Amino acid sequence: MHAYVHIVDDDDSFRTALERRLKLAGYRVATYASARQLLDRLPSDEDAGCILLDVRIPGMSGPELQIRLNELESTLPIVFLTGHADTATTVQAIKAGAEDFLTKPIASEQLIDAINRAVARHELVRSQRTRLDSLRALLARLTPRERQVFDLIVRGRINKQIAYELGTTERTIKAHRHQVMEKMQVQSLAELVSIAERLGARELDGEVKG
Repeated sequence: MHAYVHIVDDDDSFRTALERRLKLAGYRVATYASARQLLDRLPSDEDAGCILLDVRIPGMSGPELQIRLNELESTLPIVFLTGHADTATTVQAIKAGAEDFLTKPIASEQLIDAINRAVARHELVRSQRTRLDSLRALLARLTPRERQVFDLIVRGRINKQIAYELGTTERTIKAHRHQVMEKMQVQSLAELVSIAERLGARELDGEVKG
């Protein structure tokens, strides 16, 4: 499936020409004359893609829209494409996570390269998110006691220490440990610790306390 490019620009002729150019390059394209139009039709980030965003657009400016999309936790990378670039705006946009900051007029090859980089990054983000969702689903299969054992294992406790902390026998902990490894689909402690790191200590702490 081809990636989606969302163009936000108030210049009708430029928007139309750019849409035609990108469709010829094989992209699916959606266009918006203002930030409000894009927010009203908020693009799903389930499809790989990116946003081409002008700086000066009616109502909410490009950088303001970028901030709003960050607040909405959109994962679509933003490529600024403008005829009104200045250093302060460029730095602000990049610091806020913009994928690139390009100026008009721009050669097709340069624009396509920037879009391809943005789409590739979005695909990576989506892949990582899918993997995290999968790990969370595995974690959710653990019983409350197995979650306690998991939490202590990844914090470096050995079976004897875990048994003492949970007030049970080492033999019982070995059985829980086996179940944890099996349900989390790992073969080694290193893999289990790696999963814990991917999920994040804060997230794990929150789940344990909850």
